[in-house]
Amino acid sequence: MMRQRTRYGSIFLLATAAAFTPVVVRAQTAPQPATDEVSVQPLPAKPAAATTAAPDRAAAYYHAAMAHTYEEMATNYGRQDYVTRAVEEYKLAMDADPGSSQLASGLAGLYFRSGRIREAIETAQELIKKDDNNLEAHKVLGRIYLRSLGQDQNAATPTPPNAQMVDLAIAEYRKIVSLEPDSVENHLLLGQLYTVKHDTPDAEAEFKKAQSIEPASEDVVMNLARLYAESGDLQRSADILAAVPVAERSPRMEFALGAAYEQLKQPKNAIAAYQRAEDMDPQNVDATRALAQALLADNQLDAALKQYQTLEKADPEDANTLDRISEIERRQGKYTEALDTIRKARAKDPTSLEAGYNEGLLLDVLGRYDEAVAVYKQLADQTSHANGAYTTEEKANRSVFLERLAAVYHEENKTGDAIATYQKMIELGGEYAKRGYQGEVDTYRDAKMFDQATAVCREAVAANPNDRDLKLLLAWELADTGKLDEGLALANSQLKGTSADRDIYLQISQIQARLHHWKDAEAALEKAAPFATSKEDKANLIFQKGSLAEQEKHYDQAEQYFHQVLDIDPNNAIALNNLGYMLADKTARYTDALKYIRKAVELEPMNGAYLDSLGWVYFKLGDYEPAEDNLRKAVERTSTDPTVHDHLGDLYEKTGRIRLAAAQWEISIQEFAKSAPADVDPLEVAKVQKKLEGARTRLARQDSMIGGADKQQ
Repeated sequence: MMRQRTRYGSIFLLATAAAFTPVVVRAQTAPQPATDEVSVQPLPAKPAAATTAAPDRAAAYYHAAMAHTYEEMATNYGRQDYVTRAVEEYKLAMDADPGSSQLASGLAGLYFRSGRIREAIETAQELIKKDDNNLEAHKVLGRIYLRSLGQDQNAATPTPPNAQMVDLAIAEYRKIVSLEPDSVENHLLLGQLYTVKHDTPDAEAEFKKAQSIEPASEDVVMNLARLYAESGDLQRSADILAAVPVAERSPRMEFALGAAYEQLKQPKNAIAAYQRAEDMDPQNVDATRALAQALLADNQLDAALKQYQTLEKADPEDANTLDRISEIERRQGKYTEALDTIRKARAKDPTSLEAGYNEGLLLDVLGRYDEAVAVYKQLADQTSHANGAYTTEEKANRSVFLERLAAVYHEENKTGDAIATYQKMIELGGEYAKRGYQGEVDTYRDAKMFDQATAVCREAVAANPNDRDLKLLLAWELADTGKLDEGLALANSQLKGTSADRDIYLQISQIQARLHHWKDAEAALEKAAPFATSKEDKANLIFQKGSLAEQEKHYDQAEQYFHQVLDIDPNNAIALNNLGYMLADKTARYTDALKYIRKAVELEPMNGAYLDSLGWVYFKLGDYEPAEDNLRKAVERTSTDPTVHDHLGDLYEKTGRIRLAAAQWEISIQEFAKSAPADVDPLEVAKVQKKLEGARTRLARQDSMIGGADKQQ
């Protein structure tokens, strides 16, 4: 049944008001009304126009009411003929009262709602010609222009907004706010149009006017916060949201505030805001996901895991949630559980490159190298194009998989396979090629193939003659292989008197330090200091000072420097490791050392040097089982490092396995002999040699005693 109306007055007001609800003419879905319920009667014939006829307001009132009734029917039943009848009724109403701007505005609105845009524009423009202050006509035009902009934004291929249409919409809404200055909605719309045009001052002015009318409006606060964020002023964006009392904030406000704090690197504040958003709207999975991610970023692993488990229950098929759960388990050291979880994720989304990468990572952590190789090879093949043409994103993904594949080959001492894989990175060009060259150099160095490492550096510089970083890499190799003057000359030639000199001076300092030229190394660091302006740059410089102090055996000073680095960056893995190893090796503060090194290993569980440090501090604590576990892992990953073999030898000796100890010390001596001169401390070599000779003597004595016993028998 058609809804009955008892007062036509209310119908007329709705028909002429600015509530522009679209008329949707749909395919027929509802049953057609019976002919006795809704019928289309012939329109009465137009009366002959009288030259001075007075307006017939009763007739106009009637026809306007009928127009609205037909419009409702068009919406309810999806029949285009009802739209036509509504238009005709409006025209009859206007014939009865030709001077009524309300009726003309109503007709323009009907045209707009029914999609007859050209007629809507013509009708509204005609009204404005007669009366430039016709608010409803300006609103019709303004909304037509807004609709046009919205259609542009929803196109299959997004395009920049039509500048002319933006200007037309702005002109209309400027007029609208002048006619209706107390409307929050009008000021917001005009402000949003200014943001489309990147006119931040005018946009801010309109949002501020809206705020003065309705200070607690969610839309006003959100638009201001978004404006400041998009203009790069994240702190002001956060401040405008935080200025709203907590009790008056909506879930949307808290969510936006959390996002602002997250970008400002204020994790605790971000977590609090996201938590409030979730508390207010527990069903909002976006808030739960944002809270989980913020907790994970703040290293609150247990709390983050709880949130992700909630998300998993809400959507068991979401592979991304399983990815994050696996990451948490990995960071908690639960590598087997993490592998099971990531494999569940891959089963749900076999095409996920991220899940594949993480599976390879976990297999590598677990020392299952062949399986890791198989996964990374699959990913590399999956991202390979026979024609060698890649998008930027494809290059980035492919380079990551190739780099990890090469790293696993490197760990397995499969030098040839590692070099061949890095070569595929070089073929990608640009920054990927630089990383490929660096990988080849590191692989050759660890294999003690120094001539090949230098040759790669020369090849890289020849292919990229203007690349400063590659020239510094060559300078390092030259100095490290006995060509100090040539290496330093090349490094110094890169100095340009700019902030880029910082990295050059740091490199020069490291070259000098490896050759024990302490004063020259310190002088280079002092020259780098004025160029270290960012937190990251300062942390890097201070770390180099700490490393230099440690090499000079100024351990108290080195400890101070390392603590300064950690004050700036608490997750600086290399500073954590170096501080912990120094405390374990040079002091008796083993508990402190263990704390720092364990965190370094949590951050980089595949780093052989960090695993060696962890094994060494457990050895110092007399906890031999975890000591052996970590030292054996370190030997697997850094098999050419003489110090790692020395430490494992000490562990074997302490636990009564002299023959195994002697074997490790012998390998240590062999690796020292193949190392670059800068990597060899004669005193350390002498210590290992003395231990080896002592072990050989003990073994000879044992063998002699066993032989004598055999003879007696």
